[in-house]
Amino acid sequence: MKTAGRRDDDAETLADLLGGARGAIDATIPPVAFAVGWLVSRELWVATVVSLVVAAIVAVWQWRKGRKPRAVLLGVAGVAVAAMIALRTGRAEDFFVVQLAANAASALVWLVSIVFRWPLLGVVVGLILRQRGAWRRDPALLRGYSRASWVWVGQYVVRVAVFAPLWWSGDVFALAVARVALSWPLVALCLLVSWIVLQRSLPPEHPGLRHPQVPEGVLR
Repeated sequence: MKTAGRRDDDAETLADLLGGARGAIDATIPPVAFAVGWLVSRELWVATVVSLVVAAIVAVWQWRKGRKPRAVLLGVAGVAVAAMIALRTGRAEDFFVVQLAANAASALVWLVSIVFRWPLLGVVVGLILRQRGAWRRDPALLRGYSRASWVWVGQYVVRVAVFAPLWWSGDVFALAVARVALSWPLVALCLLVSWIVLQRSLPPEHPGLRHPQVPEGVLR
């Protein structure tokens, strides 16, 4: 999507800037492996071993594809923590409680960022584009990022609304299905919708995300 007046170098989308849904796809594999291991064996230790082995394989694949070692290790650590919680409580559904808590916390953080006029979408994109705080001194970009950030709040709220009752009922299979359905497809949809909201929030004459327009009299 390109609006009249925008520069050619701003034709890239949020998916281009943020890396698309590749990471979300990889993140769904270990939880699905855990659910399969549990459903087949009905043994938590088997499900745990399966999920950790699969997580290690995914991590090696990501590392060989050039992903940063810290991000790879964090991914494995997340699976390990989820597995430890399930082993400690003896409830397979508790493997997904980390995901539930993370989404609830993310919804709150994104909401607070909008209220305090530091929308996280602007913070993330601004860091990627090395703009420091220039985007925030552009009224149009600040408004656009704020509106688009509500889409991300909605993404996390949807996950919590689905995961919470499934976790409460202890339906491991449904949790695994929801983990996939509300992972990369929802991320892709969120990226698309927030990009559309952001673009439509900017006036036609605005040069785009890479070119914040700081009004005269405002410190750069």
